[in-house]
Amino acid sequence: MDANRRIERTLDAAVAHAEAPGAPPRLAEAIRYAVFPGGHRIRPRLCLSVARACGDDDPAASDAAAAAIELLHCASLVHDDLPCFDDAPLRRGQPSVHAAFGEPLAVLTGDALIVSAFETLARGAARSPGRLAALVGLVARAVGSPNGIVAGQAWESEPHVALAEYQQAKTGALFAAATVTGAAAAGAPALPWRLLGECLGEAYQVADDLRDVACRQEEVGKPVGRDATLGRPNAAALLGMGGALARLKRLAREAVEVIPACPGADALRAEIEAQTRLFLPASLVREMA
Repeated sequence: MDANRRIERTLDAAVAHAEAPGAPPRLAEAIRYAVFPGGHRIRPRLCLSVARACGDDDPAASDAAAAAIELLHCASLVHDDLPCFDDAPLRRGQPSVHAAFGEPLAVLTGDALIVSAFETLARGAARSPGRLAALVGLVARAVGSPNGIVAGQAWESEPHVALAEYQQAKTGALFAAATVTGAAAAGAPALPWRLLGECLGEAYQVADDLRDVACRQEEVGKPVGRDATLGRPNAAALLGMGGALARLKRLAREAVEVIPACPGADALRAEIEAQTRLFLPASLVREMA
């Protein structure tokens, strides 16, 4: 089974569990709405790619890790879009969760997705208690404080923040979680894989900053120009378009160079080179050449 089918199957099972009899119907509907249809599923695909490169001897554990990462990503999007943060009316080309279901249900949907991520991880890796313990710790580190996505969102409430520190927490944390959990789910040492995730996370955030400055809403499926409107750090604004594109290309090269030794290293390098081109819409990909 290919990676996309594995991811969608595991996500569907997680959402179905949250929709079980007794769940408030509108909450259940909002949870599914927040997860499907998805975007490129870049983070869970990265998780499975690393697991495969390390042998992927426990597919149930790696599927669960990949799905947990994506559920946490979806939760962060629901919360990011809330009126108290970005107040974004669109996400993935459709009304954001709070626009479609109201603010109270959006808050609860994000909360439910966070819990579902850890529940999915527990069910999927239950046969390997040692790996499960490591996976829970790695995922929790990517979510909370001091360096997880919650901390990344909190930096937006501070009067001053360094661009790299902000991006590493808000975006890089889940990319790093994807690489280290992919390795851990396959029984490989996790720590050597963190740098790969950090490089890709920073590259993705630079690409997102470029999209925010240079693309139309129709291309990216969400409002653009938000960083300038909200006074947030933006690599394209700070470095200029040329500087941001140069930084993105450098990070993409570094990501390939820091892949640890593993049985599937060559295939993973090729896959990452292809995947980094998905970070930008077609209108900007030509500039990456």
